[in-house]
Amino acid sequence: MKKLTILGSTGSIGTQTLEVVRHFPQDFEVVALTCGSNVELLAEQVSEFKPKYVCVGNSKKKDLLKMMMPRDVKTKILVGDEGNQFCSTIPEVDIVVAAMVGMRGLPSVLSAIREGKDIALANKETLVTGGSIVMPMAKKKKVKILPVDSEHSAIWQCLMGQPEGALRRILLTASGGPFRGYSREQLEKVTLEQALAHPTWNMGGKITIDSASMMNKGLEIIEASWLFDIPVNQIEVVVHPQSIVHSMIELTDGSVLGQMGFPNMMMPIQIALFHPDRSLCICQPFSPFSEKACSLTFEPCDRKVFRLVDLAYHAGRIGGTLPVAMNAANEAIVAEFLEGRASFLDIERTVETIMEKHEAQGVVPDPSLAEILAVDEWARCIVSEMRK
Repeated sequence: MKKLTILGSTGSIGTQTLEVVRHFPQDFEVVALTCGSNVELLAEQVSEFKPKYVCVGNSKKKDLLKMMMPRDVKTKILVGDEGNQFCSTIPEVDIVVAAMVGMRGLPSVLSAIREGKDIALANKETLVTGGSIVMPMAKKKKVKILPVDSEHSAIWQCLMGQPEGALRRILLTASGGPFRGYSREQLEKVTLEQALAHPTWNMGGKITIDSASMMNKGLEIIEASWLFDIPVNQIEVVVHPQSIVHSMIELTDGSVLGQMGFPNMMMPIQIALFHPDRSLCICQPFSPFSEKACSLTFEPCDRKVFRLVDLAYHAGRIGGTLPVAMNAANEAIVAEFLEGRASFLDIERTVETIMEKHEAQGVVPDPSLAEILAVDEWARCIVSEMRK
């Protein structure tokens, strides 16, 4: 039985991870759960899974959770960053599921790796901002980084058994989001409601907006570069509206391998948690004769319209703290957009401005965690000043 800590248990990936646990109670035990603010759902999870520890964002949330928890449950409630770090390093835990939103989970992931915990990684910002620290430390500690993003899981599976040096190119698929085919003029007028209406995936607010702007794919380019040790220039974005082919690899002999399945995040979660074994299918089995799969199309990403993709390529090529500044700017301005205080194209404009400012002041080429956190804070402060 594998024992789990789930960082971000009330979000989309966290709740689906618990659904996998429900299907395989003999294979997994939940030791710790963490969340920021949704203590109502966390209380339900505690009642069902009875973890030894939970962590919430602040003391007010702790008091609220205490009132909601059943009296017979002996779960210990922790608070804040220290609580998250504790939950990431519990000696008996085998796998830490990194399902939090944004880069705030980076310190907890690093703590888990130091203690030799395998990481089921659903949080792409961890590698976008801290890949230069995470990957060498994981190698040193012989820790597995198990991809949970559907695209990176597909690439990972396609690479299994391939000889070293066989990978020529990654073909990273993207649905195209709700604004596929739009012009720049049309993007100027899109609404929050339109941006949240993703055509194929049901996700949380932040990642749904990132998918609409194509920043999500930009983050995934950098994440794939770190995961599979390949330059960003050897990663090509392929728009595939049906979201059936989750990504492909091209090998040096010209062979192209892909992984297929209906859109469902429980599949890559299962694959990561059971690795190196395979489990029984709990998702809708794939059929090539399904109406959804009978017509598969592929097209290039329109990078003149969705300029965040090119900004991500640039950040990935430069490296250092430039992806940190890019990511922080994006997180800050997307929060503004979700609250109705920014337009859709303000996202792109803000990210570009912050990147230009950071390059002008000097990118740190091989940053420490303290330098990463400092650049993250700097970028958020500049965005806040710009939005006043």
